[in-house]
Amino acid sequence: MSKITKYGSDVVIKMLFITLIIDAIAYLINIEILKITLLFFSLILFFFTLYFFRDPVRKLPSEITDNSILSPADGKVVLIETIDNDDNGFFEKGESLHKVCIFLSPLNVHVNRIPASGTVTFFKYIKGEYLVAFNHKSSDKNERTIIGITSAKGKKIIFKQIAGFVARRIICNLKPGDDVFIGKRFGMIKFGSRMDLIFNSNAKLFVKVGDKVTGGQTILAEL
Repeated sequence: MSKITKYGSDVVIKMLFITLIIDAIAYLINIEILKITLLFFSLILFFFTLYFFRDPVRKLPSEITDNSILSPADGKVVLIETIDNDDNGFFEKGESLHKVCIFLSPLNVHVNRIPASGTVTFFKYIKGEYLVAFNHKSSDKNERTIIGITSAKGKKIIFKQIAGFVARRIICNLKPGDDVFIGKRFGMIKFGSRMDLIFNSNAKLFVKVGDKVTGGQTILAEL
């Protein structure tokens, strides 16, 4: 079951008006092939908009635990690496960390979900560049929102909403001090993007590069 996300309702309304304008122009044109082309284009444009802003209902996996890290987005795992620091001062200096990167194509569901329950203890927005999202340099160069969560047990995780070449708007409803719950919606990145997660390297990983993941359903790791 799917509905249209509230994060895209304004775009859907604008696209409906654009579709109606194109249809009106098509109605006034006497050239049959051009009329049909415009009508077909307007329908494709509108239905793609509906498809892009779909927001399916998701149930948490039955095997989830208090230490689980859930995928915050639909997409494909394009990078897994171990790093020494996240450069944000959120983790301990020199702490060994896993970095898991998920690429979202324009055909994926783009509504983002909380990967772990806890409290938002770090938040930063950076207005950066617009490299293609599958370029690994986009993690540190592109426009992005960086959110850090600390669990009730003191475990930490960072996740980044990263805009891509096409995506020009990040929506995030979180702020420092918010109590958040795993699997709940918190925002989206419009039209192609990337989501990076950073957490302690002692975590047990359940995914590998090339795996397709589902937001709110795929368990990425266990802390």
